[in-house]
Amino acid sequence: MLNTFVSRGLIKLELTRALRNRKFLFFSVIYPSVIFLLVSNQTGKVDGTGLSVASYVMVSMASFGALTAVLMGNSERIAKEREGGWVRQLRLTTLPGRGYVLAKTASAAVVSLPSIVVVFLVAAAVRDVRLDAWQWFALTGVIWAGSLVFAALGVAIGYLATGDAVRPITMITYFGLSILGGLWMPSTTFPQWLQDIAKWLPTHAYAALGRAIEQSQAPHAQDIAILVAFFLIFAGGAAWLYRKDTLKA
Repeated sequence: MLNTFVSRGLIKLELTRALRNRKFLFFSVIYPSVIFLLVSNQTGKVDGTGLSVASYVMVSMASFGALTAVLMGNSERIAKEREGGWVRQLRLTTLPGRGYVLAKTASAAVVSLPSIVVVFLVAAAVRDVRLDAWQWFALTGVIWAGSLVFAALGVAIGYLATGDAVRPITMITYFGLSILGGLWMPSTTFPQWLQDIAKWLPTHAYAALGRAIEQSQAPHAQDIAILVAFFLIFAGGAAWLYRKDTLKA
């Protein structure tokens, strides 16, 4: 009971801090919508999908915004907290390692929701993207839930890297996953060998779930399995790194 109370308090604190960070909110909420407007003004369909350019890019940028919110926010903040001694203070509480990881993951996922919704609103209002009501709700739920995978990755990087190294490591991971996963451009434009790699990346599976909903299709089992597997790997790695860091203290 006490552990639950501490976890909820930590989640509330993380949300308050994130919402007060204007720079973070700009890059996670406004920036994806700006990119969407810049690249979605083309007509025609995206090859192999049957989706309009605006519909295709909408899912990409909503996923990209959520990725930004959970990955960039978690990794750098945790690395700084470790150096500043905040994490050592938390170890004096009853909060277990898994509670810390879950609190960080959950709070980051909540912050990612505005990133998704703003892109959808801009797409509907400016680019006239039209979907059924169930598709809007399903898209929001799938992209929001899928962001948990990258929230866990952010926690892992925050414990893996030092304060000086965390930003370059995060940026390489961030841009690598975004580009190779097809969030910035359709992966069908890649060479075949790169397409074969991309289809096993969590970002590719992440966006594929949303595009399946746009096409009124059931998500592919492979994409779901990839996301679940990566979530277990990232969350397990984050918990292990947290315990390892505790033993070093």
